Amino acid sequence: MTEAKRAGAAPGRCPICSRPSQDDYRPFCSRRCADVDLSRWLRGSYAVAGEPAHGERDEAPATGTSRPEES
Repeated sequence: MTEAKRAGAAPGRCPICSRPSQDDYRPFCSRRCADVDLSRWLRGSYAVAGEPAHGERDEAPATGTSRPEES
């Protein structure tokens, strides 16, 4: 399976706007579309599915420093 088919875009098409891709920005058509894709990764819009890393939990970790209660 080609990369374009896995990404859901037609072969030779930009995965952001579907215009024909350019060799300089492959698989994108322009610097703008490449930057849009990078922005989506940095914002967390894209995610890679998988198991949580060893030791990761949904809860926030305890800091280990508690203040004694004042009397």
